[in-house]
Amino acid sequence: MIPYADRKPDTQYRDLLQFILDHGEVTETQQETDAITFIAPPSLHFNLNNGFPLITERDISSFWKQAIGEIFCFVNGGRTLSTLEKFGCKWWSPWATEAKCSKRGLMTGDLGPGSYGPAFHDFPMVDGGTFNQWQHIVEQITEYPHLRTHFVSPWIPQYVGRGKGKAQKVVVAPCHGWVHVRVINGKLILHMFQRSADVTVGDPANIAQYAALLMALAHVLGLKAHQLVVSFSDAHIYVNQVDAVKKMLSREPRRFPTVTMDTSVTNLFDFRKEHFVLGDDYHPHPAIKEIPVAI
Repeated sequence: MIPYADRKPDTQYRDLLQFILDHGEVTETQQETDAITFIAPPSLHFNLNNGFPLITERDISSFWKQAIGEIFCFVNGGRTLSTLEKFGCKWWSPWATEAKCSKRGLMTGDLGPGSYGPAFHDFPMVDGGTFNQWQHIVEQITEYPHLRTHFVSPWIPQYVGRGKGKAQKVVVAPCHGWVHVRVINGKLILHMFQRSADVTVGDPANIAQYAALLMALAHVLGLKAHQLVVSFSDAHIYVNQVDAVKKMLSREPRRFPTVTMDTSVTNLFDFRKEHFVLGDDYHPHPAIKEIPVAI
């Protein structure tokens, strides 16, 4: 990362919020709160030379590490509240209640076999075995770095679909995690696609966790962590979040901070949230408390 003083304030996140407000349509949702929705807004491109993409429109230092704990829990195959909490992520309990789990034939606290962890780490194979997608990515990039097929999917269709004769086996259909990794001239680029993005609340965490994953993956592979690209299909702002969004848009852009990583860790599956440290150059605007979260 270049020195803090040489970094340029990044406006991409606020530009996305404004774009959805300007061009989105109000739609009904299953969360019973209408959302302003736009399909496939412009992608975000974060060059890590310009700092770690931790948004500055509001202070998120109180929870950014939970997002990192979450992604490494999923990379390791975690699918329960207790496992997530061991990795330092404590925000899943509203989605894994007794009512929500029993409705899907799951034990309380179980996100289900269609959730991120099983898809990433234990994707079902036709012979009854499982396939570790992230282990495969490390191995394939090591052997064939030039390929365009370094791809991971969080979607196990038979556990996600709904309708007559179908039994959904996941408390929340995966919203993010379609990942395409490319090696270009010794630099690693991670492109993450989101099916559904709560841009106000969820997306800042998603950006941070995949930036951390990019740093870890690049280190394990001996490559430079270059760029995180985030693309969206259904990008939305819930109507009860608009006041908070307008407050963020009224604030001037600021520079991204520095995040350092413990380089003594050499196995992708050994990384934890504690291995990432936020520098003292994070200068966000004040936090905005109690932004509504759709459940």
